[in-house]
Order: sequence, then C-alpha cells, then structure tokens
Amino acid sequence: MQIGVLALQGAFREHVYSLEALGVRTVAVRLPEQLDELAGLVIPGGESTAIAKLMETYGFYEPVIERHAEGMAVWGTCAGAILLANEVIDGVEGQRSLELMDVTVRRNAYGRQLESFEADLDIAHLDDVFRGVFIRAPWIEAVGPEVEVLAKHDDRSSRRGRIGSWPRRSTRN
Repeated sequence: MQIGVLALQGAFREHVYSLEALGVRTVAVRLPEQLDELAGLVIPGGESTAIAKLMETYGFYEPVIERHAEGMAVWGTCAGAILLANEVIDGVEGQRSLELMDVTVRRNAYGRQLESFEADLDIAHLDDVFRGVFIRAPWIEAVGPEVEVLAKHDDRSSRRGRIGSWPRRSTRN
C-alpha cells in the first residue's frame, strides 16, 4: 500500500515525514498520473486558494474525484479539509473544492496568524488527549448525516494538525 501527499504547496514535507515515521510507503505527488498507484491521498495544510489554483493548473481535480470514486481514500488537513468540503464559507470568489465530503467549512475561522493557539482535544477512538494547534484553521460549520465527528473545540467540529477529514465512505476501505 502506498499513500501520496499532494506536494504542490503547504505542509507536504511534514506529512511525508510523519507517514514515513509510521512505516507507511509514501510518495510526494506532483502530477495527476501519480494518483494511479495510490491507496490514499493526503491533501495537506497550507493556503487553500494557492493549492486550489495549482490543482487547477496541473489538472488534479477530475483525477482525484475519479480515483476517489474508485476507492482511493482522501484525507485533508486544514487547507485540505477546505478542498474536500461540499461548501466553503468565506472562500475566495471562484475557489473550487473537490466536494468529496458532506461538510460546510468556514475558511480561516479561527482568525489571523496572531490569533493562533493550542488546546487539548478529546478525540474519538483515541485514549490520550491530543494537543491541537489552531493556526488560521477552518472550522466545520455543518456536517451531513453520514459524517462522523471525531473531535470538537468549543462545540465546533475542527480539523487541524494530525486530525483530518476523511470522506466517510473512504473510511471503510
């Protein structure tokens, strides 16, 4: 099994290092053709509008949607979660998402860089408390009936750091 990390912009190196440290065969994905060999794809945190523009330029949208329909899991952290959402609030006009997860996200909901903070989170299926980092992070305003919320901060569904957003049907793979 090989997992790809979209390596167009953002924290892709950190995701590659983390997956490799867990013993996962990992590849930095820079071209759509690389998706064919993957069991899963991680879309990292970064700047969602920059990643979206680069995905458009390099032709990633349709191949990711098609591979997901074929069973490839897709996970998004921060900007990646924005790119997976069905609806984006406070997005840049014309910003496109993959619409693979039935959630509504609010872009940069936790404020500007200076308003960044850390908080302990209780995460479903984990025994230990996880220290979440909120840096210009999105929050999830609404979830569809098939979405399992794994963690909340101040009663809001949140995804940041190692906490990600998996389209629900992909978690069965």
